[in-house]
Amino acid sequence: MDAYADDIEKVLITAEEIQAKLAEMGEQITRDYEGRKLLLVGVLKGAFVVMADLSRSIRLPLEFDFMAISSYGAATKTSGVVRILKDLEHDLKDRDVLVVEDIVDSGLTLKYLLKNLAGRKPASLEVAALLRKVGIQQVELDLRYVGFDIPNEFVVGYGLDFAERYRNLPYIGTLKPAAYGS
Repeated sequence: MDAYADDIEKVLITAEEIQAKLAEMGEQITRDYEGRKLLLVGVLKGAFVVMADLSRSIRLPLEFDFMAISSYGAATKTSGVVRILKDLEHDLKDRDVLVVEDIVDSGLTLKYLLKNLAGRKPASLEVAALLRKVGIQQVELDLRYVGFDIPNEFVVGYGLDFAERYRNLPYIGTLKPAAYGS
């Protein structure tokens, strides 16, 4: 029993389902980038868990880099106006770049980020997202690799947090209403 068990209303995606999906995504990425060196770019903080496990399923030479971004606006909604808190250390010019995301909801922040990264002239720029919320995208995004489509619910676990908690859960779940006040 995990320490947060009393806060979880339901498990949407089990740890086993996540690991199987990441292995499948890793196999596809390995095939798609065969013979190339890939730079994985994780968007902090949530993507670090996804990126760590996904990278172990990619059988290619890999490099890692991270960005931290802040989206302005209300706490539950993104405005798409983004401030870069931590930028990349690698030069992207002529590199094959795969942005790793934990979750894509409105798509506004990711669209801004991709535009910013594309301006750095990578050879290729694609996205791998563990989760995509269905039916709430406000912009058209071409996500090359998507693990799971989920309903428009607030989820935690596997890198996703509420008030910096629950990131270390091995599954994706929803919170009981009482957990929002604790």
